[in-house]
Amino acid sequence: VFQKWVNREISNFDYLIQLNTMAGRTYNDLAQYPVFPWILQDYTSEELDLNNPAVFRDLSKPIGVVNEKNAKTVKEKYICLFRYENFEDPLGMIDKFHYGTHYSNAAGVMHYLIRVEPFTTLHIQLQSGRFDCADRQFHSIPATWQALMDNPNDVKELIPEFFYFPEFLENQNGFNLGQLQMSKEEVNDVVLPKWAHSPEDFIYKHRKALESEYVSAHLHEWIDLIFGYKQRGPAAVEALNVFY
Repeated sequence: VFQKWVNREISNFDYLIQLNTMAGRTYNDLAQYPVFPWILQDYTSEELDLNNPAVFRDLSKPIGVVNEKNAKTVKEKYICLFRYENFEDPLGMIDKFHYGTHYSNAAGVMHYLIRVEPFTTLHIQLQSGRFDCADRQFHSIPATWQALMDNPNDVKELIPEFFYFPEFLENQNGFNLGQLQMSKEEVNDVVLPKWAHSPEDFIYKHRKALESEYVSAHLHEWIDLIFGYKQRGPAAVEALNVFY
């Protein structure tokens, strides 16, 4: 599979799906759901220029420190009132870590897929019988990216649906998802980047970005973090890539 990918006989999308499968990730387990990277960092331009390297996320860094301002915070982060550098679990059970949450978990999958069954029902069950507060829901792609850049504690990567399934961006079932506190705006369909004219257009351009020359040249850096040698040990510590 690796050699086929190197030879460009299979797409970046197909290679990521196969890596997830080999790693034991599956659509049948929300706790081990397939994980895909955020690949762009431009969600505000009128047009998306895939020939401009500046529109892409730095794939060599975990999502929590793509914004360099967060790197210092992550290094010095207090865990149970101890800094990462000298955090020790008194019982000796917990290793040191940079992030107390994870880049892929069941709640994150439900968060992204809240508008589509059976994930709507699963979300409501998780929230004790009702929808979560509208401001915490997945309601805007640009706002979700900005929140990641502002908050080193939010480290969610993407799921494969961002590259092939436009329906998850639409509230086709007409669920009452509430309204945002500040703007009083009703949460309905997901707000798209300016460069996307419809959910289908977003998926088309996002998939094109995934298969772009830039991502093809740098995807292995993200794979090292998630599936490779930077998952644990000294390389993970150096890369600020240690998870609870």
